[in-house]
Amino acid sequence: MSEADRLRQRRPLRPQVVTDDGQAPEVKEGSSFSGRVFRMTFLMLAVSLVVPLLGAMMLLESPIDPQSLSFKEPPFMLGVLKPNTKLREAERLFENQLSGPESLVNIGDVMFTGTADGRVVKLENGEIETIARFGSGPCRGNLVLEYPVDPMHGVCIGRYGRDTWTLKRAQVESWSSRRFLSFIFLETRDDEPTCGRPLGIRAGPNGTLFVVDAYKGLFEVNPQKRSVKLLLSSETPIEGKKMSFVNDLTVTRDGRKIYFTDSSSKWQRRDYLLLVMEGTDDGRLLEYDTATKEVKVLLDELRFPNGVQLSPEEDFVLVAETTMARIRRVYVSGLMKGGADIFVENMPGFPDNIRPSSSGGYWVAASTIRANPGFSMLDFLSEKPFIKRMIFKLFSQETVMKFVPRYSLVLEVSDSGAFRRSLHDPDGLVVTYVSEAHEHDGHLYLGSFRSPFICRLSLQSI
Repeated sequence: MSEADRLRQRRPLRPQVVTDDGQAPEVKEGSSFSGRVFRMTFLMLAVSLVVPLLGAMMLLESPIDPQSLSFKEPPFMLGVLKPNTKLREAERLFENQLSGPESLVNIGDVMFTGTADGRVVKLENGEIETIARFGSGPCRGNLVLEYPVDPMHGVCIGRYGRDTWTLKRAQVESWSSRRFLSFIFLETRDDEPTCGRPLGIRAGPNGTLFVVDAYKGLFEVNPQKRSVKLLLSSETPIEGKKMSFVNDLTVTRDGRKIYFTDSSSKWQRRDYLLLVMEGTDDGRLLEYDTATKEVKVLLDELRFPNGVQLSPEEDFVLVAETTMARIRRVYVSGLMKGGADIFVENMPGFPDNIRPSSSGGYWVAASTIRANPGFSMLDFLSEKPFIKRMIFKLFSQETVMKFVPRYSLVLEVSDSGAFRRSLHDPDGLVVTYVSEAHEHDGHLYLGSFRSPFICRLSLQSI
């Protein structure tokens, strides 16, 4: 064998190149078939989910018929509106002993409030005493649960005041650095019209209280005698329209005139989110004369009129128009009597109750803000009635509320409507669902339409 033959034998074998001939076509054909099967299966699954959903969206009726609303760009959160954490310096009072203390008032050093379980209560020396009820029935309001849910049976033990209950459904909520399980009785929403829901509360000149109940009407309460007098029933039509959501009130110093809001003739308090999202303009500001018993409509076609407050000179009344994020002014005496204008517009939050400040201005509470920079769901949806209609076809009010950021804001505005300062709790860690800021003896007492406590904030600390 020659040297050339030996070199040819030692040469490594060349790698074989697989061409389209042979077995390759079979592998390619199998892979393509599997892909088609996967795509077809995925498509059928998507259709099986989407078609029923679209069908439900088309066939289900929406509880609201939303109107298209137009808002200005929210004010930038700068200067006096710059976010801070001043509200987190507040302390909680009567925690887990109250249910939704919406509005607060003092007679001397004794505080009074109305709660979600239908009571008007007196708060004195750390004790809670019921002085009035406008409704009837077993009304339990909100419970704060202190024990975990049993994963086997889905039950937990709850405490409301001094009573203990065994419950079958709970919702986890986070308050401050602690975690509680909170439960709202399933019957609470349905029973609210029967039980009543005291909202705005004011002190009269003779040591009595004037209170509005969202479902029952306008009352005068004598806290000493525990007596209740119905001044105006919600069943009484005013200029041909019923009052479905009596909300807040303000009283002249002599007790002669009471100005109050009826937020809607269509929606009740338990459906306040539907009222906001629909943009209904059937709210009114009314005047009740305690001497003549006459009722007048001062301003109508309001979108969710809420908190009200007389000026120090009692020449005008401020009314928060919550849906429109503004405060209206209605003149009730003097040369401009009968006139109305905008006191504050394009607010950084949706205003609730209005109360006087010691500086001569006003405190305004808001539990939902219009963040700028940031995202405001209500602003985004304002000109999209179709989307709002679809949302409430598919989700309950309680579910939608979970997507609303928990942000508490208290504004102090001057007597001319300018922002003086703002107090924030950006995540609602201490102050949650704030509805009112009531100033008394150097402190701000913060009411809430939903939380089981009152907050107290020293004005010297801020």
